[in-house]
Amino acid sequence: MYTRLQQAQQKWGGSLVAIDNWLDERQQLIVSYCKLAGLPPFEKDRHTMPSQDKIIEFCQLLMDYLSAGHFEVYEQIVTQCAINGRDSRKLAESLYPKISVSTDLALEFNDKYAEHLSTRNSGAFDIELSALGQSLEERFALEDRLIETLYVKHQDETNPA
Repeated sequence: MYTRLQQAQQKWGGSLVAIDNWLDERQQLIVSYCKLAGLPPFEKDRHTMPSQDKIIEFCQLLMDYLSAGHFEVYEQIVTQCAINGRDSRKLAESLYPKISVSTDLALEFNDKYAEHLSTRNSGAFDIELSALGQSLEERFALEDRLIETLYVKHQDETNPA
């Protein structure tokens, strides 16, 4: 996940403020996820559940990331698609339903764990966190395709031939 993020930042960084902000939020989300999951470089002997504070922090970053994507970046992409033709619009329309799958999973995770981690839910926490991580990784790949479209169209506007 983090390697893909670094590549995205190198490729599209500085092109649009919305993209920069979104990628920064993605970075914060990935770091928080790795800490919560006990993944390198944050790996530790984790035989206990993460603290509720860490879970809340992660869920807040997750919700902020989803909101930024939906209300800022996707909106710009849709606008650009309307301006730049059917191919861009078709791509966006084909990717949104796939991205929505991860949104639903993220919302379910947030609803289940952000308020209070009960002992009833604790047994499934690691499994559901792992599934969310896989879903986010797929989401990031799909979002990168949208960002690429926005970036290319933005570059075409700012650097006319």
